[in-house]
Amino acid sequence: MKLQRMNRRAIALGAIAASSALVLTACGSDNTGGGSGSSASATGAASSIKCDNAKGQLLSDGSSAQKNAIDAWVAQFSKACGVQINYKAGGSGAGVTSFTQGQLAFAGSDSALKPEEVTASKKVCSGGQGIDLPMVGGPIAVGYNLSGVDNLVLDAPTLAKIFDSKITKWNDPAIKKLNPSAKLPDLKIQAFHRSDESGTTDNFTKYLKATAASDWKYSGGKAWQAKGGQSAAQSSGVAAQVKQTNGAIGYFELSYVADGMKAVSINTGASAPVAPSSDAASKAIADAKVVGTGKDLSLQLNYATKADGAYPITLVTYEIACDKGNKADTLPATKAFLRYIASEDGQNVLSGLKYAPIPADIIAKVRTTIEGLS
Repeated sequence: MKLQRMNRRAIALGAIAASSALVLTACGSDNTGGGSGSSASATGAASSIKCDNAKGQLLSDGSSAQKNAIDAWVAQFSKACGVQINYKAGGSGAGVTSFTQGQLAFAGSDSALKPEEVTASKKVCSGGQGIDLPMVGGPIAVGYNLSGVDNLVLDAPTLAKIFDSKITKWNDPAIKKLNPSAKLPDLKIQAFHRSDESGTTDNFTKYLKATAASDWKYSGGKAWQAKGGQSAAQSSGVAAQVKQTNGAIGYFELSYVADGMKAVSINTGASAPVAPSSDAASKAIADAKVVGTGKDLSLQLNYATKADGAYPITLVTYEIACDKGNKADTLPATKAFLRYIASEDGQNVLSGLKYAPIPADIIAKVRTTIEGLS
């Protein structure tokens, strides 16, 4: 028996060594594969990473919604190409501002560039301008922490009233009507929103405007406008507050829903309430239209979808780069990184992190645009 155990252990070690050798071979080469024709790997590494002349380091900032995706991508890309990428995840507003000031190689934003931001970008994109490249899709989860309530359904009017401090107790009749079998406590609702300028806020309030206009009278944007509630910085900050506070509710990307929290299912008017998931977000994003002009690929989302299985509160995170006039010392690494994350392998990383890959016809346009960056 002892000899058999030793033999089994030797075989297992040999398999691990062989697997490690394959990983090292893939990451240590210059990897000339890539694009949609390469084979997918479990980690999104290997064949799709083409380093070219990438070197040095890149500074980037922006959307905290995509941070978990960026972290996974950077780990693989840096291992393959030796390029250091510092992504600060300070929020979409901070990222766009720093980009238009010429401080970043690229920025991440959950909202497309506004006309005035495009104008500002022309000062740093010599002969060109900043463009929006949709790269990460995903559901904005409405996370809650409520002891004894494991399944909660809400609709747009009720959400609007909760986040505007018009519904303040968990046993409010409007919530009871949507959850007749739930044991809702006589407990104050602690609603958390973002304190920083955020594309997540922008998309969440666009949903409320599109679906509950009579209950949500605010103009919207990256800055929170509604009355009352409590605030925290970045998606991670809001999620942390909800996780530690019984009676709390907040909005953030599905990847931030962790132990101690549940996600609300949304009554959209479809045949059944829809829970947030990568697949449900993809069904909604597939209905998006490209509304950008020229090389810009900004999208228009349908927040009012009632399609069965389509989760309506979605966002798309854009990587923002100069179409022309990128700095010579960062252009090779910027193109190589963007090429990887837009590749089939790069996009395949997303579902495992509770994000949604960009639909095939749109990501194909993104890949073509990246190759033309100069």
